[in-house]
Amino acid sequence: MELLTIGAFAKASRLSPKALRLYDELGLLTPARVDPDTGYRRYAPQQLEQARLVAWLRRLGMPLARIRRVCALEAGEAAGEIRAYWARVEADTAARRDLAAFLVDHLTGKDPTMSRTTAPLALRYAALSDTGQVRASNQDTAYAGSRLLAVADGYGSAGAPASAAAVEALRGLETETVPAGDLLGVLEDALGRAERAVHGVSAPGDDDTDAGTTLTAMLWTGSQLALVHIGDSRIHLLRDGELFQISHDHTVVQSLIDEGRLTPEEAASHPQRSLLMRALGRGADSTPDLRLHDARAGDRYLLCSDGLSTVVPAGDVHRVLSGTPEPEAAVRALVDLANASGGPDNVSCVVADVVEQP
Repeated sequence: MELLTIGAFAKASRLSPKALRLYDELGLLTPARVDPDTGYRRYAPQQLEQARLVAWLRRLGMPLARIRRVCALEAGEAAGEIRAYWARVEADTAARRDLAAFLVDHLTGKDPTMSRTTAPLALRYAALSDTGQVRASNQDTAYAGSRLLAVADGYGSAGAPASAAAVEALRGLETETVPAGDLLGVLEDALGRAERAVHGVSAPGDDDTDAGTTLTAMLWTGSQLALVHIGDSRIHLLRDGELFQISHDHTVVQSLIDEGRLTPEEAASHPQRSLLMRALGRGADSTPDLRLHDARAGDRYLLCSDGLSTVVPAGDVHRVLSGTPEPEAAVRALVDLANASGGPDNVSCVVADVVEQP
């Protein structure tokens, strides 16, 4: 078998000799032969396919360490790894896109309090939290007001005071004047207060250091809702008869779905479906999702803890939201559905309708 010089191999693979030397050092693409005296590298023609694969993966932006793993796999497994990598890239890009849109609005002085409609809008709302049929106590907190909607799902030995503290830290936004150009800063400050409040539930060294909570909230600005989301409570929007989930779960299982390693059907019964990747608590990643959502008259929003979403099918949630006009009746019907399904967890719901002011 005639070997190719590094120059000829570089030309055929469209990789530079410098890149080939780097990939050799990293164990990505080892030459077929290295001259013991000169150190000159030669490659077998059969190595061209792997070299091109490395080049393509680099164009995708895949880190070298992950490329090494891909190259060590059989073709089918390698394809799955590439699919998982790209799903993660798309998920990360979507999150950055939302933040970029938020920053553009912030930096261009867009006024989120100015209504885009001819008639001013307001919220009609209700909140309900229930212990469920199994748990001894309720660690959820649900709140609904004229400007703030929030659900927090506490966990650990002091989960109840943690969730209550997080929501209480945001309640000041109900009466606080929020300058249009400083909405991002106001939201960050409020989240900082919520995080400090949760940390204040327990002191280092106490038995309650595992206390933490999810936090999902919406701040009404007149024609838009500013979303703040950490954890696995959810926000749904009922618009024009269709139900959409507009939050993204921060769980291990959701990350596996994003990467194509699990289907939503498999995730429903996964033993780690409640394992959080982000939360408010000591040692937790508290990076929030922040975005603005344009509201329309006739929209209906649902914020709920996973005590609803993990036991009540989406079709039943849709049926209640679309067929129960009053928010108070809707939250009661949703909680009743969760309890009728066994009520294995605390369940909290907030329903808010966007209506034209008379």
